[in-house]
Amino acid sequence: MKEIKEKHSFLMRWTHWVNFPVLTIMIWSGLFIYWANDAYGISIFGFSLIKFFPQWFYNYFHIPHRLAEGMAYHFLFMWFFFINGLLYIAYTIFSGAWRELIPKRNSFKEAWLVLLHDLHIRKTIPPQKKYNAAQRIAYTAIIVMGIGSIATGLAIYKPVQFYWLCWLCGGYHFARIIHFTLTIGYVLFFVIHIVQVALAGWNNFRSVISGFEVIDSSAKNKSNNLPVEKVKEKNGND
Repeated sequence: MKEIKEKHSFLMRWTHWVNFPVLTIMIWSGLFIYWANDAYGISIFGFSLIKFFPQWFYNYFHIPHRLAEGMAYHFLFMWFFFINGLLYIAYTIFSGAWRELIPKRNSFKEAWLVLLHDLHIRKTIPPQKKYNAAQRIAYTAIIVMGIGSIATGLAIYKPVQFYWLCWLCGGYHFARIIHFTLTIGYVLFFVIHIVQVALAGWNNFRSVISGFEVIDSSAKNKSNNLPVEKVKEKNGND
């Protein structure tokens, strides 16, 4: 027998889906800004391993000479990003949802077990409620990253007016490095997040759209009616 259970609130889903196009536009417009001073890369002993980004990349996506356009879009959608993030943080605080998001003392250990399960090295996954340990760490980290992006973004946008913020971020050049690194972090988060959603299946994706998930209560009841020895065997002690 299957039953429908509420999983995600409307405000959580709203801020989640608004964040995706807003961040996409900000990353895209950020490339227009970065083109004007594309100084970063990875070098070892003076030998350049990676350069962000080669000239053919800029030409293919028609990025060169669009600095003013990039700044206009970037600083416009920065407000949507800020307000949406502020709304989400306020909701998690006042609704008490932060209790399900903040990592616990053993979350880092359990996150490793979740990773082993996802890689099919470990058969069972640690017990979880709404979010597993890896999700708690990732969702908390993305909030910290958002705060960092706002702070460093303002520091490099108005380094004179926000001189104190620029100083807290380690100066203009270091703030720009942090801002760029956080952008790479968002891209990696997007990729991993999409892969995880695909692995989790349609039921999980549907719950983020509708707010409800379908649970097979008969399978759950069978698990609850198992003897203690079978439950331990099912949950795994490896």
